[in-house]
Amino acid sequence: MPTLSLTDWNHFLTQHPNAHLLQIGEWGELKSAFGWTPVRIVSGNVGAQILFRKLPLGFTVGYIPKPVIPKGDAVSNQSFGNQFWKEIDDTCRKHRAIFLKLEPDLWNNQKPETWNLKLRTSPHNIQPPRTIIIDIRGSEDEILAKMKPKTRYNIRLAEKKHVVVRAWDDIESFHKMMLLTGGRDGFGIHSLEYYKRAYELLHPKGLGEILVAEYEGKPLAALFVARNGNRAYYLYGASTDEERNRMPAYLLQWEAMQWSKARGCDEYDLWGVPDEDEATLEANFETRHDGLWGVYRFKRGFGGELKRAAQALDRVYNPLLYWAYLRFIRNRA
Repeated sequence: MPTLSLTDWNHFLTQHPNAHLLQIGEWGELKSAFGWTPVRIVSGNVGAQILFRKLPLGFTVGYIPKPVIPKGDAVSNQSFGNQFWKEIDDTCRKHRAIFLKLEPDLWNNQKPETWNLKLRTSPHNIQPPRTIIIDIRGSEDEILAKMKPKTRYNIRLAEKKHVVVRAWDDIESFHKMMLLTGGRDGFGIHSLEYYKRAYELLHPKGLGEILVAEYEGKPLAALFVARNGNRAYYLYGASTDEERNRMPAYLLQWEAMQWSKARGCDEYDLWGVPDEDEATLEANFETRHDGLWGVYRFKRGFGGELKRAAQALDRVYNPLLYWAYLRFIRNRA
């Protein structure tokens, strides 16, 4: 099958309403404005939105975040291993891809062995592989009961201290808060234009919202929550250094969970904690503050289940340049 238009891809996704957020057409359009080229391919009941990034000398790298492969369907073995990969290989060669990186929409214990026929285990992932998933299917009391006592207390404290959470469309102020947070906590952020485009693509369709926690009209913390189908995702978060004793970030997350639940979501993905097992995380979270360690202590309080995504897989088209890529990754590490 030839590559699909955006309209045809979105029609395909109506048959897969719980596809991952990173596979929806709006996400591809967002990335297309910032250096990536989306190409959508379908074979039978399997589909993938591939993102190509240009490299020097006309080469590219390809990336498939969370392809649409129905779980437990025989087509996963047939189409994925045969015709589907023929389409992908032809497309990657057309775009002069050095290699293609695929991150399965599966947890670590779900990876089908058949995928190894065409792919090799990658040394690194693009998305944070380990996360915390919160089940939001129960009542509010049931969800709260699964949280750490201190987190429940902080949510209620924020309410008692008159913190108010509401939808926010002031993207420039959100970006300024992100800049402050990134500088304070040492992580990179996107440009103002990126957040604006994400909001323009997701918000009108009910797929995304920026929420802000305020005290007496002053913004204290904000987050960007997005969803597709039965899954919601905490994409970006920021906070100021003011009124932190009012615990605005706790109430903000609680309101984001309720926003997600009201739109039919069953789970809320906190999107990224250190890639360590639970014993290591619990033994070190009070002393480690580098990288994602700085947010683990906060995120663990909301209960949920620690999960790790299946490791990324690479399909190599140019072995020599792929070797150079691996060497670059090792040197950077």
